[in-house]
Amino acid sequence: MSTEIIHVAAAAVLDGNGRVLITRRDDDAHQGGLWEFPGGKLEPGEDIGQGLRRELQEELGISVTKSRPLLKLTHHYHDLSVCLDVHTVTDFEGQPEGLEGQPLRWCELDALDPDEFPAADVPVINALRLPRRYLITGNFDSVADFQNRLERSLANGIKLVQLRIKPDWYSQNSNAFDSIVSISKQACASAGAILMMNVPEDADARVAKITAVKNLHADSRRLQQLDTRPDCEWFSASCHTGKDLDKAQSLGADFVVLSPVQYTTSHPDTEPLGWQRFAAMIDDVNIPVYALGGVDASHVDRAIDAGGQGVAAISAFWSDWKS
Repeated sequence: MSTEIIHVAAAAVLDGNGRVLITRRDDDAHQGGLWEFPGGKLEPGEDIGQGLRRELQEELGISVTKSRPLLKLTHHYHDLSVCLDVHTVTDFEGQPEGLEGQPLRWCELDALDPDEFPAADVPVINALRLPRRYLITGNFDSVADFQNRLERSLANGIKLVQLRIKPDWYSQNSNAFDSIVSISKQACASAGAILMMNVPEDADARVAKITAVKNLHADSRRLQQLDTRPDCEWFSASCHTGKDLDKAQSLGADFVVLSPVQYTTSHPDTEPLGWQRFAAMIDDVNIPVYALGGVDASHVDRAIDAGGQGVAAISAFWSDWKS
């Protein structure tokens, strides 16, 4: 394997209508014939912002006016290694054109086919599809209360939900479980939200009978027990340590949550990571990471600046909504 690491600035250029601009690599280039996100190798002395603006001007003829970090990852091919620094571009001047003769097209996010992209771009596709806020369901008094809380959160724009059912609740409320799962499936489908299942292992079969949803979230205990990636569409995990992060990546997790970032009343004896350590721990993680623990919607920018995908929360999005 080559020891050279090529640092590339790339852009997910968004048009405001849920589409992203992709370009096709020349057949004679490395990974030729595949689609990619526009960008290129940084020149000596350039920072990411400078390189991104230069590349998009040279390749597409557009001037970037607003961008923010999306994902940074390192991918090792058999012949070279690439450090891909990807930003979303939400405002630009000019009309994109393939100035280097490259075909380009606007594509719906859900229509992006990972098989048509270099392997390094697959986590980028996931990051684009994932929102900045992630709801983890918390306590509720009844099935009706659960439904009200969930529907309120979805109405406030939540597009990613983890249905978290603890073993103690499941053993004592087995009769209500089916209703909770059905409500979650229907509500998330109506809102266009992704539903992740975090339920006791002995409830997996029941979930399969109730819903066709095949998105699994593993807590840190279950994560460490897995030997292979579960047969599911979206797979995520809860992480607290570097060991957890390594295991999640080795299993091919699509994204993870890392906690606790800040102090929480629910775990008063647990030392929080803090934002600096959070950033350090995910610096070489090649998949989207949500910050969890003592955070709410006001911390989204802080999480992004630290290299994260956004924030995950229970109370802030479930009990005490803060827009």
